[in-house]
Amino acid sequence: MLIYNAEIYTMDEKGVIPLGWVEITNNKITAVGKGIPDEIPEDSLNAQGGTVYPGFIDAHTHLGIIEDGIDFEGDDCNESTDPFTPQMRAIDGINPFDRCFSEARMRGITAVASSPGSANACGGEICAIKTAGRRIDDMLIKNVGIKFALGENPKNVYNGREEMPVTRMAVSAIIREGLYKSRRYTHDMDSYYSDSDNYEPPEYDIKCESLMSLLERKQKAFFHCHRADDICTAMRIANEFSLDMVIIHGTEGYKIADIMAEEKIPVICGPVICDRCKPEMRGLELKNASVMHENGVKIAICTDHTVIPIQYLPLSAQAAVKGGLAFDEAIKTLTVNPAEILGINDRVGSIAVEKDADLQIYRKGENPLDLMSEPFFVMIDGKSVRSEVL
Repeated sequence: MLIYNAEIYTMDEKGVIPLGWVEITNNKITAVGKGIPDEIPEDSLNAQGGTVYPGFIDAHTHLGIIEDGIDFEGDDCNESTDPFTPQMRAIDGINPFDRCFSEARMRGITAVASSPGSANACGGEICAIKTAGRRIDDMLIKNVGIKFALGENPKNVYNGREEMPVTRMAVSAIIREGLYKSRRYTHDMDSYYSDSDNYEPPEYDIKCESLMSLLERKQKAFFHCHRADDICTAMRIANEFSLDMVIIHGTEGYKIADIMAEEKIPVICGPVICDRCKPEMRGLELKNASVMHENGVKIAICTDHTVIPIQYLPLSAQAAVKGGLAFDEAIKTLTVNPAEILGINDRVGSIAVEKDADLQIYRKGENPLDLMSEPFFVMIDGKSVRSEVL
């Protein structure tokens, strides 16, 4: 298939191609060019001067793991019977038939990270998935990392039960204990594998097993933090264990943006268009994304769906523009930046050869972040999931 007569936002070193074309073979992008191609196959799509963008990516959601319009029966986000559950895997709780997947596709959102919640000090494994499919295994891009939570959420959940943790100190201590145990477990496993005649393997521990990739930096540590002091605690823990870390939310990131930039800590910022619904969010400011970017922090914008419905991801980026973020940077927060932060940029986030054919097209002159805008064409893995007549 060929998409031509289009303004192409490649989101890579090619920048914006004012008049260009994209070739798709099976599920991959096989060529990107300038001008009008000499030969136009029958199955080609004339964009009529419209703009082509990579599919948008929401880097932090609970899509499919908290189902739309269903109470407890469809909420599989938090295994809040134990404050430390790294062995939980989001992929085991997602229903790909939830209607919000369709709403995401209609708004050009072709990939998301779906995460366990923040009721626990450690909630489990986050997965990056496409928004089209019937079996979650086929939609999976990559299991990207482990979700931790600092601040009020674990305190509130377990304070009501008069169980640990009820303080920020206890939340951090539980995380440290789990990481130390896994580090020792890994050492004992290494000793056994290197000298099985003199060492016995440790007793199997699924929690320790689940954290091994994290300690080896094969996966990332995602820390739910709103307050600036909690962000600093996350950095402290990550430095203690040499973790490859990401901050989720970062509501008060603007207060310590220079510190995060120095530490090279990326932030998945959001929700942006919400109220200050709890004390740790009282510092919410629309300028947050802009200030962090100006200080050199790599940012992505998220909805935290179902907190903000996923179809309002572009509107969230538009709100960040109102707060001072440049339009071009706002587009990056929905494409190349979340792909890099999640570690899936080898497949998605830009329009380049060998990347997955996840594309969306808007009519000429249309702002993709505007509330009234929707792409007239959306493609995931080379297959059309939305197509309207121009």
